[in-house]
Amino acid sequence: PDAVIPGYTHLRRAQAVLWPHYLLAYFEMFAGDLDRLDEVKYHLSQSPLGSGALAGSGFPFDREAIARDLGFGSITRNSMNVAGDRDFVLDFLYAASMIMIHLSRLAEDWILYSSEEFGWLELSDAVTSGSSLMPQKKNPDSLELIRGKSGRVIGCLVSLLVTMKGLPMTYNRDMQEDKAPLFEAADQTAGSLEMARVVVESVKLHPARGEAAVAESWVIATDLAEALARHGTPFHEAHQIVGRFVLESMRQNRKPADWTTDGMQSFAPQFTPDLAELLDPKRGLESRAVPGGTAPSAVREALKNAHEVLERIPRSSQR
Repeated sequence: PDAVIPGYTHLRRAQAVLWPHYLLAYFEMFAGDLDRLDEVKYHLSQSPLGSGALAGSGFPFDREAIARDLGFGSITRNSMNVAGDRDFVLDFLYAASMIMIHLSRLAEDWILYSSEEFGWLELSDAVTSGSSLMPQKKNPDSLELIRGKSGRVIGCLVSLLVTMKGLPMTYNRDMQEDKAPLFEAADQTAGSLEMARVVVESVKLHPARGEAAVAESWVIATDLAEALARHGTPFHEAHQIVGRFVLESMRQNRKPADWTTDGMQSFAPQFTPDLAELLDPKRGLESRAVPGGTAPSAVREALKNAHEVLERIPRSSQR
């Protein structure tokens, strides 16, 4: 749980983060997806019974009582809106599309991180395949299929949006075209989630390789600049000092661990001995203790909160 990996912006190493902090980012995405599905369920819990074709039923009956008997939470408020409504389908398709976008981003990350160029994640044989020609290959087929299927689900959303965009009130036969994208998106999303579960349960992190990627890069640069600013150097000046320091290090082909306290101070007197401790990326992590940050203390609290969120999810939703 204390493994350190590079965090990326623009697919370039940016700052060091804890592996659980990275995983919690996806937890937040999928927790948001559950919130969207709850919104879909809320709108589906409104009973349309009694709306008739579009003007409302001509028979006097208690809509609210019937809705309660049928297990609905409330009733719809306008019969014309009900007759021409497919928002509930579009809401589900949007929620499914967001799930697939998040799965696709996770898949892309892990395709990269398990490649020879990164090498700090390993996918099991159960979710990879070989090549019919090249004996050495171990292809991330499961993740690639998830990434590809995301386009199908997004296409389902777009197709129904286009169908609905120009329809007059109220019902039109065009609306029967909602079934194919709805069922397609539901099937593809459910299958992709199951495939992702198998991948997640079998993936292996190589902590030493992730930490080596951190150690050989200059992800500590921001830590140094912020430390200088905390010691009274204006941040724009601190940014310039550290920028020159990194450029000089790269010119000399030196990594952070190659510097000593004396060497840093000879480069810039603002680099005091306590700042030299930040050459160790784990020391920089400790300063990011704000809620939502990657400091070990913040990550422990976030993990605790995540477990509490999971405990509130009905078991039927976790399957």
